[in-house]
Amino acid sequence: MSLPLNPHMAKTAAPPVMQAYRWLAETRISGDRPLINVSQAAPALPPPDPLRRAMAEMVLNDAGAHLYGPDLGLPALRAEVAARIATIYGGEADETQVAITSGCNQAFTAAIATLARAGDEVILPTPWYFNHQMWLTMNGIRAVPLATGGDLQPDPDRAAALITPRTRALVLVTPNNPGGVEYPPELMRAFFDLARAHGLALIVDETYRDFHARSDAPHDLFTDPDWPGTLFHLYSFSKAYRLTGHRVGALVADTARLAQVEKYLDSTTICASQLGQRAALWGMRNLGQWLAGERAEILDRRAAVAHAIGGLPGWRLKGCGAFFAYAEYPYDMPSADIARELLQNQAVLALPGSMFTPKDDPAGARAFRIAFANIDRDAIALLAERLRNLAL
Repeated sequence: MSLPLNPHMAKTAAPPVMQAYRWLAETRISGDRPLINVSQAAPALPPPDPLRRAMAEMVLNDAGAHLYGPDLGLPALRAEVAARIATIYGGEADETQVAITSGCNQAFTAAIATLARAGDEVILPTPWYFNHQMWLTMNGIRAVPLATGGDLQPDPDRAAALITPRTRALVLVTPNNPGGVEYPPELMRAFFDLARAHGLALIVDETYRDFHARSDAPHDLFTDPDWPGTLFHLYSFSKAYRLTGHRVGALVADTARLAQVEKYLDSTTICASQLGQRAALWGMRNLGQWLAGERAEILDRRAAVAHAIGGLPGWRLKGCGAFFAYAEYPYDMPSADIARELLQNQAVLALPGSMFTPKDDPAGARAFRIAFANIDRDAIALLAERLRNLAL
């Protein structure tokens, strides 16, 4: 007799990156052709040396780094996040509107936990960030796909046509994962106005904000005095300070809403990593110049990818920015099949577009996500050569 399985969990797809690594374990790669891994954008290096030294001091000398802390986060870190909102967006928030979470994924799950229940709907532009769709599915919430055009920019009018009495939220990720595109401020404002007009939440995931190509504010949503009635803002410290393993993210929302989020956090992780929170705070206060250099390097790699992949015969670069490029290929074969061929024949591990779209979406069946944050210009040129040599 088998134990029961939650049917919503059974319907949820397996984690794509883990699936790709299983492909890697099953595939023999020639030693004269080193692997180019563009399947995941998480920083492959540890935090910079000054931060690691500071963390070592915290481990030795700060007893609080090893204990439970407040569910909603370290007060000093919450205050720092609120202060940055004024600096970056020209808007206002205070620390009571900030919750620190165990990574940005938990910020999303916490927001959804307060907004929706089984049978409700949340609109996600496609290609979507697969963890968002997975969480909705395993909770019995319908992820409503909002198809994007050739430039991967979502259309507010098309989104409006998808709204039903069951809709609870619109979700935007900018700079986008998987597409790399950055949504212009006027588009962000249009979606904010749409959500507010329909009494919906607008969830904005800015995990990759620190690598945005714009030098001015990515949007003006925080300047609206009524932003707490509509906006849920998500952020991650993982990409900025290479703290992926320490799991530290942030959710900015209405203070009353965070009282509900506190229930969720107390029932899951209780609090985010105390060492990770202290490291994030130290990074925000001390690594501004270092982070500017990291941003400059990513923007340089972005330009290299746009040149190298954009110049491949028959390929079409639909989006490129932050850590990702999203490209269509010229072959008449499903992307999941080509991904295996690409690994076997060219030693390139990349995620097929079908992992970011509904199963019946033809756009996902002809595209790849290329996570370029961990490969330099030489490797980018080599990647383009291997894609050019893929003969199908």
